[in-house]
Amino acid sequence: MDYLSNSALIIGRIITIIPLLLFIVLYMGKRAIGQLPVFDFLIIIVLGSVVGADIADPDIEHFPTIVAIISIALLQRTIANWKRASQRLNRLLTFEPTVVITNGQLLYKNLRTIRYTTDIIFQMLREKDVFDINDVETGIIEPNGVLTVLKKSDKRNVTKADIGSLEAQPAITFPVIIEGVIDRDILKHVKTDEQWLFRQLDQRNIGDLNEVFLATINSKLELHVTLKNLTNIEIPLIKL
Repeated sequence: MDYLSNSALIIGRIITIIPLLLFIVLYMGKRAIGQLPVFDFLIIIVLGSVVGADIADPDIEHFPTIVAIISIALLQRTIANWKRASQRLNRLLTFEPTVVITNGQLLYKNLRTIRYTTDIIFQMLREKDVFDINDVETGIIEPNGVLTVLKKSDKRNVTKADIGSLEAQPAITFPVIIEGVIDRDILKHVKTDEQWLFRQLDQRNIGDLNEVFLATINSKLELHVTLKNLTNIEIPLIKL
């Protein structure tokens, strides 16, 4: 009997708590999970923990859970209003946008600051239909973790009517050096070797592989190198 009564209690809690939770989430603001700032994401985690504990454990009082959910929602709405009123508070509770690519160059220090790897950046570029980092004028990691890309003017989408014919298919680039380590499989794939690679680096006055943060190559053997310590690079100023 205890099993049946507990099961009925759990089902009753689910029926009552889910509509309340739906209302609370809509009250907090209709946004996709990927668009949530850090503070709002933490609020969602806390809400999930409170609701999960209430549903899973019949010994927990149901009414205090409802009070907790409503209180959390009111706190989130209050903080959201304060953030709109105070830019300083907004910056404290929200990540600043971070420029990670400028003029086809990955910014080593900025990537280390936000703890993003080159693999993640390349994946995010592919999701933006960008297969060559040299096509990017500016790349920004937004506060919600999404990569925003501004392509170079000659690489932006045009229609057939604009050009009169189809463009040639761009060559896909591959990371052949990442933080001073050569990927020999990539060299083999593009049908070249380390001697050719070192000659290309010598032509760029790069004598130490450890100076290289990223080097990409395509099937046309076009090499693009980004150094760890970039100089004379103008980084766009991005603010919330």
